[in-house]
Amino acid sequence: MSADVVEITQDNFQATVLESEKPVLVDFWAEWCGPCRMIAPVVEQIAKERAETLVVGKLDVDQHGALAAQFGVQGIPFLGLFENGQLVRQAVGAMPKADLERQLGLES
Repeated sequence: MSADVVEITQDNFQATVLESEKPVLVDFWAEWCGPCRMIAPVVEQIAKERAETLVVGKLDVDQHGALAAQFGVQGIPFLGLFENGQLVRQAVGAMPKADLERQLGLES
C-alpha cells in the first residue's frame, strides 16, 4: 500500500471516513481477490493524483466484515465514495481508471 492510501479499520472508520472534511474513496477488498489486486494500482494512482482533494483508503473485508455488510457490499472489489458521512456513489469490479472515475463522478 502506498503512502497516499490509508488503511481503514473498524477502529478508525468513524474518524477517517464518516467525519472526514474531504470526500473519501474506500476500496473494500480482500487479499485473495484477484480483481482486487488488479485494480489496486488504479486506486493508488487516484490516491496520488487527488491527494489534495480526496482521502483514499482500503478496508479488508475479511478483517472488517461488519463494516462491509453495513454498506451492502456483496461483491469485491467494491469502491464506495463517501461525502459528509454518506455513501454517495459506488463501483463494483475491476475496470479501467477512466471507467472507475466516471462511475464515481471523479472525472476531471
